[in-house]
Amino acid sequence: MLTRATGSVGDDLAQRIPDVLRAALGPHWEFTVDGPHIEIAHPHRGTPYRPPRRPPTWRELLDSLELGFARDGAPRDVCLPLRWGRETELTISAVQALDPLLKDGQLRTHRSGFIPQPVVRFTGHRDAAGELKDGFLTSFVNISRVQPIQSMDEYGAILDGWLTVLSQIGFHARHLSIYGTLTPWRRRQVEGITLRFRHLDLTLGDIVLLWNTAHPHRLAVDLGTGLERLAWARTRADWSTLVYGPFSEGVPARTLDAVRTATLLVGNGILPASRGAGQATRRVIRAIDAQAARLGVSALARFAYPFWDLFSPLSLPWPQVVLAIDGELARLKAQQVRRELPTHQHDLLAVLEE
Repeated sequence: MLTRATGSVGDDLAQRIPDVLRAALGPHWEFTVDGPHIEIAHPHRGTPYRPPRRPPTWRELLDSLELGFARDGAPRDVCLPLRWGRETELTISAVQALDPLLKDGQLRTHRSGFIPQPVVRFTGHRDAAGELKDGFLTSFVNISRVQPIQSMDEYGAILDGWLTVLSQIGFHARHLSIYGTLTPWRRRQVEGITLRFRHLDLTLGDIVLLWNTAHPHRLAVDLGTGLERLAWARTRADWSTLVYGPFSEGVPARTLDAVRTATLLVGNGILPASRGAGQATRRVIRAIDAQAARLGVSALARFAYPFWDLFSPLSLPWPQVVLAIDGELARLKAQQVRRELPTHQHDLLAVLEE
């Protein structure tokens, strides 16, 4: 839970941010500062946007991002394990790589630099029917630059470098803007200030200045977006087609999202279970429509598997992933049948299951 931070350190940093960003971004940006609110936009922001004729493949987009971050001094680091087991059972953000520095007050991090981190979150925005809105997924790739910094000038340089990376993958500065509230927040032992960046009217992600409450002069930056959302903003393609390809028509979106997520979880060795990280796998598989998966999930899982394998090699091969998901679906089906049968027929069902 975020709360309003109290103390002079955060307020001092907040007051410095506009000048730091003016110095880093240069004179070709318009700054509007109204109390704690800040907006940074290009003077030619009204020019039309023309999406690329040929959208890049996921591999091409990843390679371009890796090259761009490396040129800006943030080489790629290996992904965090999907099974986290600290405040969260699963990795929900690459910023967790900074836990030793930000949460434990240590002078180290788990990772630093550019991390294309697969994550699982159950917080995606949903419509009135409970379906995920366009731009949101239960599992996605958190494109992040996470690192400790020694000065506020580094914070400004990281944002400026990100705009350069975006230009190298087809975005133009005139269509980008930065906005937010220069009000420090606090979550337990970590404080921060968050600014968001968007392309036209679509928010892509944020840059967060962070520090440990007990060691406020040990600063870090978490700059992040979602790979799928980034591709969506660049192409302006249909969201479902972009993510699910040929399966976007004819299969319920909830099932597509669930199989995609289950493939990531099981592929990382997180099998369905009644507690711990495996509980998330069981929850995800329960969302798969039995009718849509009546012939199994092989085709859907085989489509998702190479995508996840791009970022961090999966520990289980795809046939074992499919067997685990189909096996859990069969178990759930048997439970449903048992609930619908009279009690005296349960022993007969157990024999049939064997």
